[in-house]
Amino acid sequence: MEGGWLAKGGLLLCLTVSFLLSGKAGAFTINCSGFHQNGVDPAGFQAIFDQKDFRPVTNYSIPMRVNISFTLSAILNVDAQLQLLTSFMWLKLTWHNPFISWDPEECGQIKKLSVTIENLWLPDIFIMESMDVDQTPEGLSAYVAHDGQVVYNRPVRVTSICSLDIFYFPFDQQNCTLTFSSFLYTVEHLLLGMDKEVQEMTSTSRRVARTQGEWELLSISKATPKMSVGSSLFDQILFYVAIRRRPSLYVLNLLVPSGFLVAIDALSFYLPAENENRAPFKITLLLGYNVFLLMMNDLLPASGTPLISVYLALCLALMVASLLETIFITYLLHVATTQPPPVPPWLHTLLLCAPRPANCCPTLPYKLAQGPHLPPAQQPGLKEPGKPEEPVRMAPDQQEAELNQGSGSTGVRLADQWVCLCHMTDAFLFRLYLLFLVSSVITVIALWST
Repeated sequence: MEGGWLAKGGLLLCLTVSFLLSGKAGAFTINCSGFHQNGVDPAGFQAIFDQKDFRPVTNYSIPMRVNISFTLSAILNVDAQLQLLTSFMWLKLTWHNPFISWDPEECGQIKKLSVTIENLWLPDIFIMESMDVDQTPEGLSAYVAHDGQVVYNRPVRVTSICSLDIFYFPFDQQNCTLTFSSFLYTVEHLLLGMDKEVQEMTSTSRRVARTQGEWELLSISKATPKMSVGSSLFDQILFYVAIRRRPSLYVLNLLVPSGFLVAIDALSFYLPAENENRAPFKITLLLGYNVFLLMMNDLLPASGTPLISVYLALCLALMVASLLETIFITYLLHVATTQPPPVPPWLHTLLLCAPRPANCCPTLPYKLAQGPHLPPAQQPGLKEPGKPEEPVRMAPDQQEAELNQGSGSTGVRLADQWVCLCHMTDAFLFRLYLLFLVSSVITVIALWST
């Protein structure tokens, strides 16, 4: 009884093997006679179409290889607030199907055909950083070669997560990552490779890219780490896409007008301190600068603190400081010309130690020293033979004595001393303003250049 069961089992096994071998022999070669006359016969590919639900390999213990490449044709949007990069690319996947084969000699020299993707097995390759659903159009086809090579090209609009650093805006560069991997097949079943080198991908993308004039593709590089999820190991390819913003729009609309307004504000210091139009002029500039910032607010990033925001805030602070300095000098001049207080000792010292007081206070004369005790060469109206007449300035003690004289003396009046102090203070604050302005601009430019 037991021997009968063994005999029947052996016979059934032999029949199954012979059936598979006969079927296998016919499955590797497609009968394509008459393709060049009557078109493609679907019956010749029906056996291939029926296997689309299974990974096309003859040995399931050997992983199949899928090669990846893409052409970045457009950078649609870079959202700094949401940290998203929206791009458009043409993705190319290639793999080998060992069940597809025909002889071009028997098929009118036809070496490849286009087959709709609904009839083929497709690898489940996805982009891990993608934050949007796949919007691949329906009805696409793939090219199938006579040796079983399948080439599948499809357009992909990718909205991916990208860590954006906008500190150097508008001279910033961004490095975004696109990770291609399979969410079903581990390394025991599927391996990823490159269809072309990254240098070729970069050159092709630069040639066909449409970036709306704002972004420029710098380079594309890759890495091939493995991704471990629990006890499973997945193969993946990381593409690093480096892009750079074209700053001409922001330089012409933000930096240049702002620099012009600050330069005009600095030149307004050359208006006389006694001029009543100096303060209104600075107020007008300040109001105009605020209107300019409100109009250009849409060009600035909505999140983060870029360096250009610090620059614009610094320009605004300098204009406010310039207005405050003008208000302070105007107040001092008002006090000096109405009811000047007594001259403090430090004012005497400041006026006497000033290197060129005549420049800031024309009413402070350098009086010639006179006296019978002076030598003839220094007496007024006398000169030493053979030498030209030279004016002699007063000694410091005598100059201080002249400064302390009343309004009826030949020295400087009390109001003139305060007016002189106002001019000296205005000149000092103007130099301090220029020093801070130049140092700030150099610092900002140095940070941008790095």
